[in-house]
Amino acid sequence: MLKYAYRFMIELTNGKWSSVILQRFARSRASKFVVPSFAKIYKINQSEMEKTLHEYPTLHDFFIRTLKREARMVDPSETTVVSPVDAVIEDVGPINQTSEIIVKGKTYSIVEMLGSQETANKYLHGTYMILYLSPSHYHRIHSPVNGTIVKQWSLGSKSYPVNKMGLKYGVRTLAKNYRMITEVNTLYGHTAIVKVGAMFVNSIETTHTGSKLEKGTEMAYFSFGSTVVLVFEKGIFQLESSIHTPKDIKIGEKIGVFQKTKEKAL
Repeated sequence: MLKYAYRFMIELTNGKWSSVILQRFARSRASKFVVPSFAKIYKINQSEMEKTLHEYPTLHDFFIRTLKREARMVDPSETTVVSPVDAVIEDVGPINQTSEIIVKGKTYSIVEMLGSQETANKYLHGTYMILYLSPSHYHRIHSPVNGTIVKQWSLGSKSYPVNKMGLKYGVRTLAKNYRMITEVNTLYGHTAIVKVGAMFVNSIETTHTGSKLEKGTEMAYFSFGSTVVLVFEKGIFQLESSIHTPKDIKIGEKIGVFQKTKEKAL
């Protein structure tokens, strides 16, 4: 019974006022008492957490928990791209000439997702990857690449579910939900990291300062369930051969490699 209650609370509720009420509860001291049952229902690996269950003052604090440093290892190779989150890889594919991608049988526009035709033009014929974070996942976001932040901006307002059902039956959730986009310039080309909120408006908090990103370092965190979309320029990214969908992945694990530097591409 509790399992269905939590699913309803976190994955299905998207009304303005119900979201506000749930957000207030999750940040209240009263929510501390549901942390143990939440951890049990979602089978949270407590051995990798920095704190014990009873040290989290609210459900929100538990949800954005940090891990022990040794809990995640980042692939060190210069050319590798790593997963920015603990998640399920739901889809990977090409971006067509009209800037569209097909996810779970639905068409999404990269122009709408990124907010401008000019930005989207960089990624025509490139590659996208969708990583879904369920309530059971660690919800902090780490950089998948080394590079320099070119631009960071937010779009959208209301947030709808971005789980498998939401992607299949929702209305352009990846392109309409509240989202924060970070565009990174690497030695190999541009990569866009699209952090898509799933429930509470403005549920994405940045933690990184400065313009330089180091692969594996923390960038931000989601307050509740969410999705990350990675977008790569044409010809710079080659998917790791072992990747299939759906596939469980953890931060720092190799998802692919960069194929050529900008100088070589000229």
